Amino acid sequence: MKNTIPSFITGKRKRIIEIIASFFILLFVYTALTKLFESKRFAATLSRSPLLTHYYQFIAIALPLTELAIATLLFIQKTRRWGLYASLGLMTIFTGYLIYMLSSNLKLPCSCGGVIAKMTWQQHLVFNIACIVLALAGIYLTTRRFNQHSNPISQVAFTYVSFSFV
Repeated sequence: MKNTIPSFITGKRKRIIEIIASFFILLFVYTALTKLFESKRFAATLSRSPLLTHYYQFIAIALPLTELAIATLLFIQKTRRWGLYASLGLMTIFTGYLIYMLSSNLKLPCSCGGVIAKMTWQQHLVFNIACIVLALAGIYLTTRRFNQHSNPISQVAFTYVSFSFV
């Protein structure tokens, strides 16, 4: 007898993935548009960072375009997993930069866009770590395969634990 997944589990898993993808789409579109609309301020802030001084003009254009490209990957269901991997990569790079800024004791303003720029460096770090966890959860949920030998009780437990991340 074939063991299948109850449809409510598959539906919940899909909804969780969609919520995670939607969060990143909103985040990346919002920050990208803010950076583009405030491009002079964004570039000026980047130019003051010791790590980015030589590349600030390129980053000022490439970063918001990258964020919009990732949002597009997340929006299209067939490329959503790639978008989650790209989200993880970008958030990891941002987190590495934040750790550098925190350890350097430099008093530079944030080059993020909009409301997110109002966060302290420590708040950014917590926010980014939460985003990394969300991206990892999304990747796990999109790659998780339930085979014929899986236990339905463990599937329910997995779905509950996954949903608690959101």
